[in-house]
Amino acid sequence: MSKTNDEEHGGAREDEGPVDDRAQFSALLEDSAEDLYEHAPCGYLSTQLDGRIAKVNTTLLDWLGYQPEDLVGRKYFSELLTVGGRLYHETHFAPMLRMHGEISGIALELKATDGSRLPVLVTSTVKKGGGGQPLLIRTTIFDARDRRAYETELLRARQAADRERDRLQALTTTLQKTLLPPTLANVPGLDVCAHYHVASVDEVGGDFYDLFPLAAGTWGMFLGDVCGKGVAAAAVTSLARYTLRAAAVYHPDPVAVLGNLNTVLNHEYNGADPRFCTVVFGLLTPDRVHGGFQITLASGGHPPALLMRADGTADILPTPGGQLIGVLPDAHISTTTVHLAPGDTLLLHTDGLTEAHTNAAIGGGERYGDDAFLDFGRALAPTTATGTISAVRGLLDTFGTGVDDDTAVLAIHVPRPHSDEQQ
Repeated sequence: MSKTNDEEHGGAREDEGPVDDRAQFSALLEDSAEDLYEHAPCGYLSTQLDGRIAKVNTTLLDWLGYQPEDLVGRKYFSELLTVGGRLYHETHFAPMLRMHGEISGIALELKATDGSRLPVLVTSTVKKGGGGQPLLIRTTIFDARDRRAYETELLRARQAADRERDRLQALTTTLQKTLLPPTLANVPGLDVCAHYHVASVDEVGGDFYDLFPLAAGTWGMFLGDVCGKGVAAAAVTSLARYTLRAAAVYHPDPVAVLGNLNTVLNHEYNGADPRFCTVVFGLLTPDRVHGGFQITLASGGHPPALLMRADGTADILPTPGGQLIGVLPDAHISTTTVHLAPGDTLLLHTDGLTEAHTNAAIGGGERYGDDAFLDFGRALAPTTATGTISAVRGLLDTFGTGVDDDTAVLAIHVPRPHSDEQQ
């Protein structure tokens, strides 16, 4: 049997495809330097030292809609720029290029013949001769339309996120205000002041306080801290605040008031997401015999109050053994009674104060603590409610970012008769 013509030449028809592909690939690798210059994926431009265009590739001409004779020897590079770009070129780009011999990655805009604008990234280098003298400027221009679109979209997304964050912060601030009394009740014979320190503007805190009238001649007050933050904590805060006020009107005994709150929270949040709080409730009654006020405090796991006397002494007012409100069906509630004489000041606070980091700015983890808080009171006494809150605010400011939990403080002071205390 005779061989076919293809076999005689040692080739196979099925091999012709790969052979042709390799040949085409080899041909592409051997493109002339001129072709690589003219049809590069970026624009090339050569100018004289004064910026007059001496050479430009086809890629850039096609982008802008020019013919070579429109530019070469007739226009300056700066004339291809927008007004703002031309100003930047004259005041920054050209001086920096002359000083350093190169400048790279500068965002500018070129004007096309149809009036459209082409965002580009420009890199220029001064070409020097053998003796080091500058001869011409070579410039590479990259199409930055996709990058500009990406940056524009990124900016739009960031602006939308900023607007949403501002909206949430406004909502958070509004919600926080609804959980605190707009003003404290005016109690004859008392100087009362309060402050709420917000640790984060992005989340609603769980601290709360109030002072309100009950039966004739008595007032109720409370200060507490709900576990957690956010909307869930705000719901518990609202429930706790209004339950305390309602329970105090029904039966103002401090133990009974906290017992009612414990029952409500334990029944409402006894499932997979238990909620609880620490709280101190006080009943204030004027002392008609000795002057000042008699205060009975009931505490459910809350930090003890600080008592600063008129004689300059200060001490912690212990309420040991009180249990968290809402955890157990029958929480133990501790009580204490104190006489607040003229010149004395009682300060209630949440644990955001004593648990603050004292040197967070340098990465320290030390807590402020109860001992330092007592020293603070001893250095401050004797003082007024207004003076106490002002000092506490200054103390919180010194902690800076070390205050990682909201802090509520409530100060009650009995002024001296005909006192010249600074309010």
